[in-house]
Amino acid sequence: MEKIKLNETPVRTSRNFNINNIKLNNINVPEYIKSFDNVSIINNSSKITIESNPNRFNLVYGLGDFFTNQVLEKSNKKIKITIDSKTNESINIDFKFDELNLELVEDIEIIANENSKATLTLTYKSNSNIEAYHNAVIRLIAKKNSDINVIIVNLMNESSNNFMSIQNEFEESANAKYTIVDFGGKNSITNYYSNLLGDSSNNRLDTIYLGKDNQVFDLNYIGELRGQKSNIDIEVQGALKDVAKKHFKGTIDFKKGCKRATGNENEACMLLSDTARSLALPMLLCSEEEVEGNHSNSAGKIGEKELFYIMSRGFELKEAMKLMVRAKFNKILENIKDEELKDEILDEIDNRLD
Repeated sequence: MEKIKLNETPVRTSRNFNINNIKLNNINVPEYIKSFDNVSIINNSSKITIESNPNRFNLVYGLGDFFTNQVLEKSNKKIKITIDSKTNESINIDFKFDELNLELVEDIEIIANENSKATLTLTYKSNSNIEAYHNAVIRLIAKKNSDINVIIVNLMNESSNNFMSIQNEFEESANAKYTIVDFGGKNSITNYYSNLLGDSSNNRLDTIYLGKDNQVFDLNYIGELRGQKSNIDIEVQGALKDVAKKHFKGTIDFKKGCKRATGNENEACMLLSDTARSLALPMLLCSEEEVEGNHSNSAGKIGEKELFYIMSRGFELKEAMKLMVRAKFNKILENIKDEELKDEILDEIDNRLD
């Protein structure tokens, strides 16, 4: 594929910002999708069922027609998760790319029934010497009073491509918390959309990203609030080194009828080199009164005073930088209760900053 334009913002801005979409050149998109068998699923609850027949879907946004249609027509992994547990049960699904499992096109549907609770962890890893391809559509329907925690960890290598569309729908008093660790992929492109239909529905999205070499991250996060007293909070912390690039597009849209709704978004990027590049476009849109919205973003070099202080305590420059990045990420990493997975992420941070 010579050139592809994807991940459009919901509202067009000036072309001069160069952030309305992202254009990628010469992406190796497989025409024939082989089977993907290297999947591990751990589910110890009888109140959570896992099947292979997700419902056909329509995405409000998504990455674009090509990637949506590929999942609709060619997905090689279909998973439907139905949650009825009233206690916080756990489901872990691990996808491992290797020489025999290079292409993963997945369709995941999560239905959290009324009053249900669960934690779902999805991890994606790849061997260091392969060029893998990942295109996913993940959909969550959070019904009344459900409380769902979704953790997505992308530890793919830097020769691979990662494309992900996430879509959420919230009923009354539904609550969903997402934690996304986005480290892998030559290109890692994510479209995240939440439709907060129900009164008092709540969505929390915490993301960390870490780019090196010539990695490209494009994050397009969209929240539409329709229910009264609905709320969305978006917190993004990242770091870039070498010639890595990141685009962050965050849109909170207060729709008619969402009185007393609240929305907050914050994105901060730590630049670890003079050649890393960060673009950000936080947007607040409003069609209703009596709402509260806040947004902020920042990008800057690592603080020289802080570095000097840490190095004066006997740490070398590289170790001091690792400590500062870890400190930035730590609050979000606390969302991950699996200590083994958390240690693996911390090791990955150290490896990428060496």
